[in-house]
Amino acid sequence: MLFEDEPVAGENLPVLPGHVSPGRLERVLRAGGFAVTTEIAPPDSADPAEVYERAAMFDGYVDAINATDGSGANCHMSSVGICALLTRRGYAMVMQVSCRDRNRIAIQGDVLGASAMGVANILCLTGDGVQSGDHPQAKPVFDLDSMSTLEMLRDMRDNSRFMSGRVITSPPQVFLGAAANPFAEPFDIRPLRLARKISAGAQFIQTQYCFDIGMFSRYMARVRELGLHEKAYILAGAGPLSSARSAEWIRANVPGIHIPDSVVRRLRGAADQAREGVNICTEMIHQVREIGGIHGIHIMAYKQEHRVAEIVESTGILQGRTPWHPDIARVREENRLREAG
Repeated sequence: MLFEDEPVAGENLPVLPGHVSPGRLERVLRAGGFAVTTEIAPPDSADPAEVYERAAMFDGYVDAINATDGSGANCHMSSVGICALLTRRGYAMVMQVSCRDRNRIAIQGDVLGASAMGVANILCLTGDGVQSGDHPQAKPVFDLDSMSTLEMLRDMRDNSRFMSGRVITSPPQVFLGAAANPFAEPFDIRPLRLARKISAGAQFIQTQYCFDIGMFSRYMARVRELGLHEKAYILAGAGPLSSARSAEWIRANVPGIHIPDSVVRRLRGAADQAREGVNICTEMIHQVREIGGIHGIHIMAYKQEHRVAEIVESTGILQGRTPWHPDIARVREENRLREAG
């Protein structure tokens, strides 16, 4: 198996008893590091070079990369396909699994295959409805939702059995995650919904964009009251907006994203709106770091992936730590061969 058996560069982070996966993301979080994750935009192509080029923008800046699974109900290269390409190159992947398109048989099979390839992190999502995407005539599945999928995968991992009860000879070694949206109505139930996901098996959480720091602070206060920040690692969502027009379109057309009027006004009044979007993002990250119970940042920079390195460097969120990148892997291999004779 192509497990991620190398510690993160600059840190001695072995796989320890109690870890459920060999993955770097789990090791960073359990060691108390402030983790940084991002998302790769899947290509509308069968050319692997497009995937490699997009992933290379994140080298040395993130601890793991999410491979999205038909986000927005739009068709792109599959998450399992992207993970297959990038794990063999050493990247730490978070494979997103949407319940919209696959039943329990397909999901369990995909997770076994992903774990065999070295994927150590699975993010369970219910998925956007097909009516919001580019194939509204498609038949949705929704055999399970995110919570029942978490329960199913936890049972596969911890009890070596399929949902049918049949025995798994070698269970998937995966760190389980879920998404959270602090800004969806009714707001009062959002921490309680997070508690249900954690109870179902979520060990790390990636939130929706946090453009409203005041609202997010109130959400996290309730999360801390419930003790949820001690039961799962919470990564706050952040990302740059390219323009006021883009921000207005997103909040009107993308379910669950809350962008305050103050953010739109600030973008509209800027001479360089794209630069101002990056400034807003970096300020948000600085503010989010001060909120108790936050263990990392999930940077979503759709069509602005080249900004991720700049955002990570300007905020200093890695605190001098260098995540994995191909040059580190190459040097380690050269040193290993030299020591072997």
